[in-house]
Amino acid sequence: MSCGILHNNTILADVRSIYRPPQGEGIHPREASRHHVEQGPKVLAECLREGGVNIEDVDIISYAGGPGLGPCLRVGAVMARALSIHYDIPIYPIHHAIGHIDLGRILTGATDPLVLLVSGGHTMILAFLSEQWRVFGETLDITLGQLLDQFGRSLGLASPCGQNIERMAHQDKQYATLPYTVRGNDVSFSGLLSAAKSLAKSVGDNRACYSLQETAFAMIAEAVERALSLTGKTELMIVGGVAANQRLSSMLREACNRHDCAFYAVPPKYAGDCGVQIAATGMLESTVKEPVRIQDTFIRQSWRLDSVVIRYSAPVAS
Repeated sequence: MSCGILHNNTILADVRSIYRPPQGEGIHPREASRHHVEQGPKVLAECLREGGVNIEDVDIISYAGGPGLGPCLRVGAVMARALSIHYDIPIYPIHHAIGHIDLGRILTGATDPLVLLVSGGHTMILAFLSEQWRVFGETLDITLGQLLDQFGRSLGLASPCGQNIERMAHQDKQYATLPYTVRGNDVSFSGLLSAAKSLAKSVGDNRACYSLQETAFAMIAEAVERALSLTGKTELMIVGGVAANQRLSSMLREACNRHDCAFYAVPPKYAGDCGVQIAATGMLESTVKEPVRIQDTFIRQSWRLDSVVIRYSAPVAS
């Protein structure tokens, strides 16, 4: 559960209470939603205190309308509806991945980037054209975040596993060959995951972590370079939870150097899902769209990013 307050592209508050499953286990939607129910009011109260505002000072409310786990999305939507109705505040459902992109542009100052979105829910290469984000490459099966989490759980790590895998990869930098699957501009990670699990049993966890990272990130970097050549973009921006990985950023920075392209990475603090990303897109949407009616405040567990029409101007760094 997270809550953020944004004013004129300045972050006033960003408060989170993250559900942590037991070690070696994934997120159970029911348990995660129960955590959200318990922590939601506390997170909201702390966010208002941190931002130095009262609920009556809030101009709009935005909430993550999807995609994601239905039970968790519903908790946020119910809280947003209750606040909107009780305090008569306009409400906006937001695609949470577009929130990643909008907040990234606000924080980095990127103007017209090729975007690499890598998280537990998305692995996409995107460029903006004619009021929509267009996909120039994506995963054909599991996402990069899922690859890291599922592999980490096989080692007995607690989700999210990316940070621990990055730390373990530094302990044994001997590369062992793993499946490398790039098809055009798309990538596939399922075969890599199966092979890495087997590899860990023969060469040890640290070497397997290093080999997994090097293989997966090289696949992503190849697809990004191809997209840079195709689109002619002079900026690359990485957003999403896996954007916090320094090895991935270093590979992409090298790719940008080869293409004379500026590289932007969202600050690690705001790489993962956070309330302020939803606030950022809500703020932008409110400049061009009317708020939705309460009866239309749905959630969508499956919601393609490239189906969303965007009519607001690109955010500008403050």
